[in-house]
Amino acid sequence: MNTANFLQKVGVLSLLDTEEIKKVINSFHLIKVEGGKTLFKEGDEGNELYIVKSGRVAVAIRHSDGVERQIVELKEGDFFGEMSIFENAPRSATCYAKEKSVLLKMKEEDFFKLIKSFPLVAIKIMYRMLNITTKRLRDSSGFLTNMVTWGERARKRSITDELTGVYNRRFLDDALDDYFMAARGTRKPLTVVMVDLDYFRDINELYGDKTGDLMLLATVEVFRKVLRKNDIVARYGGDEFTFILPETGPVEGLELAERIRSEVSQLKILERKKGPIRNVTTSQGLASFPENAEDLKTLMEKADKALYRAKNEGRNRVACAE
Repeated sequence: MNTANFLQKVGVLSLLDTEEIKKVINSFHLIKVEGGKTLFKEGDEGNELYIVKSGRVAVAIRHSDGVERQIVELKEGDFFGEMSIFENAPRSATCYAKEKSVLLKMKEEDFFKLIKSFPLVAIKIMYRMLNITTKRLRDSSGFLTNMVTWGERARKRSITDELTGVYNRRFLDDALDDYFMAARGTRKPLTVVMVDLDYFRDINELYGDKTGDLMLLATVEVFRKVLRKNDIVARYGGDEFTFILPETGPVEGLELAERIRSEVSQLKILERKKGPIRNVTTSQGLASFPENAEDLKTLMEKADKALYRAKNEGRNRVACAE
């Protein structure tokens, strides 16, 4: 099929008669691509639109987990890439040939020449583009919603601890930087609390991992109950947690830490166990900006030293940075 006959069957040009097709045919350039060849990547600058003459082209977007996934497949007569011309915006997706394909390419400059030379023809093309694009978005909206939901779940999995559901160390490292910079910029207080579950390794050895997991879950429930909406809880080791308490000074931070210490010590998980450890307790180290440190590294070091002092002084206590 020659190009003129093909263009008459393309949906985006369906309003054009034979004479109008002749006016646009020279605006297109025929290109051949091998399967697997990338035409453009998401974020690239672009100034061409394409029509698939034969073959298949995939459209893919990159999700928050960094993985690129196909959202639609384009076949004979489909067009793509038009938004980079109309909006002068970077490519919103990656497009690549799924097999050996033949495409018709129209450059931005050729399209605007068409508008200038044959405005009625250009209006018909843009009208059909709008209708087809609207239908395409409507048809793919459910799929995209599912993909966004999947991506959000994947993102959440990447920053949360699988067992307890609180944030993990990956999230904690970034959050500490962000919260500290915000506190330093506003000169509002920030308190960090490091928490260890006392004798956790011994409890696992005495009563088994299942008991240890139940103990972790019950302890985290206490954290959630006592801490406030904007506070951050992260698990950064087996029995090690960190609280980030924004806009909280050492006095208020100590009150929260003591409430947690007290309520954890009242948990009954180990009460009926036949072994030497019958209570769940925590050791906690607390440090605050700006009272104890003016930089994040020092703040964390002082919280860590306070934690070890709480352990050395007998556990089941909160120690504040000196």
